[in-house]
Amino acid sequence: MHPESLRELLQELADGRTTVAAVEQRLRTLPFEDLGFARLDHHRALRCGFPEVIFGRGKTPAQIAELVERLAAGGQSVLATRVRPLAARITRQRVPAAVYDRLSRTLVVRGRAAAESGGFVAIVAAGTADLPVAEEARITCEMMDCRTERFYDVGVAGLQRLLACLPRLREAAALVVVAGMEGALPSVVGGLVRAPVIAVPTSVGYGASFQGLAALLAMLNSCAAGVSVVNIDNGFGAGYQAALIAWAADGNPDAKPARVVGEHGIDTRITDAHQ
Repeated sequence: MHPESLRELLQELADGRTTVAAVEQRLRTLPFEDLGFARLDHHRALRCGFPEVIFGRGKTPAQIAELVERLAAGGQSVLATRVRPLAARITRQRVPAAVYDRLSRTLVVRGRAAAESGGFVAIVAAGTADLPVAEEARITCEMMDCRTERFYDVGVAGLQRLLACLPRLREAAALVVVAGMEGALPSVVGGLVRAPVIAVPTSVGYGASFQGLAALLAMLNSCAAGVSVVNIDNGFGAGYQAALIAWAADGNPDAKPARVVGEHGIDTRITDAHQ
């Protein structure tokens, strides 16, 4: 349950527009709901500012569909990552409001459009092969009400492309920088901006890249002081961290708008890049 939803519920009770029994029924699944195969944390948004996120890998399509359905029924935003097309199809049969993005493998349910109040996050990718991870980060940030802008295919093999974007990059509250191969781009960006840089190594590269290990080690050894690193291909983790930073930079990390699952308020911007 989102903090704003809880406040609205308590205000309805105070105003006499609902009953104690109705409020008790709404709060019964807090702090979690036992589904047998999972214990769904409905309390996460109250504690952390954003609902529990579903990691799709390793879950069956039916399990993903039920988790999405139960979260959406509680009036919360829903973000599921690493979702395969079959699972997305089955989920959308049960939750028509769900929107699937094939490139990033994310599935989301959003309510009525909310003000993007979380600050500006720049999503930077070295090459086109890094886009699935970069898009996962971008969609995560947007689900957390941050404004984002994409700066793709600006790797170190052609620095003029990055330098052309520099004025706008310097306006960001946080930057997610995604790169495979030798993983040099986050260090370069970190030496040019004052905002935190969250580096994401990807598994893109030839044999000696060791599925992203070379990029990971390079980023961990960055000489740019403002660079932190997440795990290989972890676009979600980078996007989430960047959004938290952007919330704080925006001045009010607790003032996140409520997400109420609605009939007509689905934000489809996240699929525009792939149509």
